[in-house]
Amino acid sequence: MANKTHFDVVGSYLRPAELKKARADFEAGGISKEEFTEIKHKLIKQLVEKQKAAGLHYITDGEYNRKFWHLDFFWGFEGIAHKNDGGGVQFAGEVADLEATFLTGKLRAKAHPFVEDFKFVKSLESDGVEAKQTIPSPAQLFQQLNIPSSFESTRKFYPNNDELIEDIAKAYREVIKQLYDAGCRTIQFDDCTWGAIVGDAAAQRYKSLGLELKEVKEQLLKVNNLALEGKPADLEINTHICRGNYHSTYFTSGPYDGVAGYVFAKEHVNSLYLEYDDERSGGFAPLAQVSPDKKVVLGLITTKKAELEDKQSVIARIREAEKYIPLDRLLLSPQCGFASCEIGNKLTEEEQWAKIRLVREIAEEVWG
Repeated sequence: MANKTHFDVVGSYLRPAELKKARADFEAGGISKEEFTEIKHKLIKQLVEKQKAAGLHYITDGEYNRKFWHLDFFWGFEGIAHKNDGGGVQFAGEVADLEATFLTGKLRAKAHPFVEDFKFVKSLESDGVEAKQTIPSPAQLFQQLNIPSSFESTRKFYPNNDELIEDIAKAYREVIKQLYDAGCRTIQFDDCTWGAIVGDAAAQRYKSLGLELKEVKEQLLKVNNLALEGKPADLEINTHICRGNYHSTYFTSGPYDGVAGYVFAKEHVNSLYLEYDDERSGGFAPLAQVSPDKKVVLGLITTKKAELEDKQSVIARIREAEKYIPLDRLLLSPQCGFASCEIGNKLTEEEQWAKIRLVREIAEEVWG
């Protein structure tokens, strides 16, 4: 990880009311695409100034350019379509209002709209500040195309998962090259697939789909690593592993023990951003399986509620993690984004920035 600070954020921020209104107006035909872009760019500039003031090394567009952390990116490929209904996913106590996303043909890369979005954020860089691009992982697209609402369309074009994995990896390699050519040197994969496969409920869920957990884990690792083949040496790829984050709810619970031997040990990324904000995440023992070439970003501060964590309790947990990973390879962050989808989590913008200040204060106390 290129930054010299020992703290970061995952990348998404609460959407301002002005942005939500502008998107609704644009979708209803009330304002033009150019007018909508002008509003977005104004608000992204304001957000970036706040990120710089917070002492962050990495800046992002806050995901202001999308409604959903993952689906909008998928829609930038050839062969993918979506519709408003049929994409809901049951979270803890709430159904995530998502759009059904499915194949209409073979998957191919094209000039991805996220690349132009990245160029704008890169133009806002300054000394000591780097624009990073957050995108869903290749495994996330693989999972999306294998869920029940997508599976039938997937099998029309891909009789087996091996072919699907090859095309996903190829499409990602092409978009990664587009981002690199635009000046991007840090990409963060957001990946709920490993979080969805932990815990006792996962085995039952996948068994109902006729899938064995071991095979699924091997496929997730394969598609992610295949997408990274041939990447430039100076391009950093990090991954954020999550158990679901929608309107302050979660999708799954369970420790990392069952996936550490795959993603911690064998995925070819530079850093792991790990959700560790409550007991749903289990203990730190699986960190012993992290390969020595990786850094670990401990997500010890929750974005799901406004209450600030006790500073000394967080420091004690960092010391516990240090038993498995040397302190110089550890960093601190919130456990997830503040608004994985436009709806956002249940806290205010002021409370969001208070969380980030706490992360910085703790990092400065621990790492100096």
